[in-house]
Amino acid sequence: MNRSFKRSFTVACSTGLMLSALAACGGNGENAGADNEAENNASGGNNTAEENNGNNAEGNSNGEGNGEVAGELEIQYFVGGYGDSWWQEVISDFEAEYPDVTVTHHAGPNINDEMRSRWVSDDPPDVVYIDGAGSSETQMVEDGQLMDLTDWLSEVETADGEQLEDSFIVDPATYDGQIHSLPLVFDTWGTWYNAAQFEAEGYEVPTDFDSYMSTMGEIQDNEGIAPFVTTGQHPYYFLRGVLTPAFGAAGGDELLADIVTGEEGVWEREEVVAQMEKVAEMQEAGYIDDGFGAFNHTQSQMNFLLGDNAFIPVGFWLPNEMAEDTPEDFEYGFIPSPMQDEGEPYAIVPDLRPLAIAENADNPDAAKAFVEFVFTQEYATLFSEHTGAIMNLEGVDLSENENVPDYLIEANAMINDPDQVQIYHRPHPMSADLETPIGDSLTALMLGTITVEEFIEDAEAATADYRGE
Repeated sequence: MNRSFKRSFTVACSTGLMLSALAACGGNGENAGADNEAENNASGGNNTAEENNGNNAEGNSNGEGNGEVAGELEIQYFVGGYGDSWWQEVISDFEAEYPDVTVTHHAGPNINDEMRSRWVSDDPPDVVYIDGAGSSETQMVEDGQLMDLTDWLSEVETADGEQLEDSFIVDPATYDGQIHSLPLVFDTWGTWYNAAQFEAEGYEVPTDFDSYMSTMGEIQDNEGIAPFVTTGQHPYYFLRGVLTPAFGAAGGDELLADIVTGEEGVWEREEVVAQMEKVAEMQEAGYIDDGFGAFNHTQSQMNFLLGDNAFIPVGFWLPNEMAEDTPEDFEYGFIPSPMQDEGEPYAIVPDLRPLAIAENADNPDAAKAFVEFVFTQEYATLFSEHTGAIMNLEGVDLSENENVPDYLIEANAMINDPDQVQIYHRPHPMSADLETPIGDSLTALMLGTITVEEFIEDAEAATADYRGE
């Protein structure tokens, strides 16, 4: 495994590591749904501390606070595929542990847009969970919005008696040696398919790009569908779910670092051009749904579940987010996106969802207390139970957990086998200022309106702008 993993990525259990997460929706989801105020009861938006205590009177504390942490604590978190029942329970327990703290939380599927004016006016909430469309950890660091946690983290001991900085599966992102966020959720993007259909029809599960193209061709011929779909409204799904691991497989950690930092000439490198030509090959074969440009993430996922398409790149939040819409005969299958060359292992790049404290937090003491409170074995286990995903915390034993889905067990076995999967690491996520223009050009390439050469020119121009040239 990659050196970025301090230890073997294993959650001890016969039922398997819940390598899920992430993300978009559960992790990187787009803004969708009713406004936050209308969703207070449904998705936990903007409830007050008094309401929270009433909703869950069974806290994990006797209510005796330590007398050191008090006042109002504001928390912002995105609600997507993971839901927010875990947040509700954690916040209620925190209030029981710290009765002198009044927690106000701002939550919902559109929360990043709704809270934007607060951040711009230097009146942010104290704690923010960075996830969903409209959020960018790197952008927030570049804009000076997040507190430097480097020194504080070196001193934090969890309630389990462990040094927090030594307890992560994957270390926090660093920016010029500084830490501004702590990775809460471990996710990875990959490619999903209907395992029941593949078994019934005898379709080969791809193991590399050549077999991927072969299987898509067979499906196209037999089913009369475009095999691949994604969301064109949010092109970062393809960029993170398909291209990022492809670049990892082609050039390792060094290439990934050069891409996210906007190194001059990076998109012109031979190994990068080769991956973009694979995308063009998919488009020219007619394997990419030509309507994807108009699809939001929910529509693309529904089309996939209904059999209009056979493959979709999404994070591990997909089954949880689409639980109510999944057909009874549908069986989730997952593989790391198969863009690597024949004979090479699958590639995975961890995609983390962090917690951070605002640089201008009104109550930094309560904010730090909350962050410490969250990172425990107890709440990591509860996170898996509530979301079907995992927290970025080592040593969580899920061996007796009966709610671990089969696809996670299978994914765990695969990802922990270095003969099948190589894990790569990037220093931090790509800034929105760079990801957005590249994503726009990527959509054009996938629609066939520009060539690979034109895409490369656009990408290089975007990196030059990002560098301020």
